[in-house]
Amino acid sequence: MLPASRTAILERLGDDDLLLDVGAWAHPFGRADWVIDLGSHATRGLYYYDRDAEPERFTAETWVQRDLCHREPWPFADDQFDFAVCSHVLEDVRDPVWVCSELSRVARAGYVEVPSRLEEHALGVHGPWAGWSHHHWLCDVVDGRLEVVFKAHEIHGTPEAHFPAGFHGTLSESQRVLTLWWEGAVECRERIHADTVSRNEDLRGFVAAHRAS
Repeated sequence: MLPASRTAILERLGDDDLLLDVGAWAHPFGRADWVIDLGSHATRGLYYYDRDAEPERFTAETWVQRDLCHREPWPFADDQFDFAVCSHVLEDVRDPVWVCSELSRVARAGYVEVPSRLEEHALGVHGPWAGWSHHHWLCDVVDGRLEVVFKAHEIHGTPEAHFPAGFHGTLSESQRVLTLWWEGAVECRERIHADTVSRNEDLRGFVAAHRAS
């Protein structure tokens, strides 16, 4: 999560406000009262996380281990939380639309952070391919809503569909992510390409538009 966003979240919350962290296993937000994730509380903290250095309000009892995309409502009441954080999760899960619908149900406001398409179209982020190999979705923020599109394999093998090696190193921290602050509900929809032509137009069009700007 962007440090500036973390600071802004902490500043807006009162001590009695309930915070839910969704998909937090790799690096939980210590201020969270509750966490829901496929990973367990005991194994939390894969990425640069020091359990001893960061105070945790959540406990093993307020850590819910479950598949976020399982088609049953999360075990929380409507509007139970004052705020929900979902950072670098939606690009990974199989059904981000469902996750956003549950976010909207259980929280009154929240913050979403996802990798930008500048990062996901960049060759060599962590291997000889575009972006992160395990991500399923490319994400856009359009008119205050999140749009996701399947990250098709053409992005890796088509030069016009990705930025060259070295491009990623030119991006600032804020350029590598997209952020969405929401109130009431977070709208998410899938942009579906039913044919190769429209899919390639999306992939190549994004790169071409950025190079022209």
